[in-house]
Amino acid sequence: MRGLADALVAAAIADSTGVALALMAPPAGGALWLLGLIGRVRRAHPGLGVTGLLDCGDRAGEAQGALAAGVPALLFTGGTAAADRLAAIGAAHGAVLLTACPSLLDLAAESHGSTRPVLLEALCRDWLTQANGWTESHAEG
Repeated sequence: MRGLADALVAAAIADSTGVALALMAPPAGGALWLLGLIGRVRRAHPGLGVTGLLDCGDRAGEAQGALAAGVPALLFTGGTAAADRLAAIGAAHGAVLLTACPSLLDLAAESHGSTRPVLLEALCRDWLTQANGWTESHAEG
């Protein structure tokens, strides 16, 4: 996800097709960036089920901070003991902890850097109309 413009394109397509949306922030995005992005998407598409996933890599401290900030889902690829502790903390916050990256659409890579709305919309429509159980089962309205 490159930013708000990509998120809004994906949200518009998800909203028009009746599919929930999960937005994944890169590690550099951070928890507050992701939460702000989710908030903007929800204001633009109030009926859309949308959630966010933050890639924390193997950084347990970052993951714990993201959970405290209210990030609904984290990707943590660190050790099993840390993942178990974070999963327990996440459960107490109503959050999900993943230890493997789900399949995702990387708009920047798939569009080869293009920001043409028609191309981005087509990529999103193709992606979102495929079965994607994690997104649908974890997005909140």
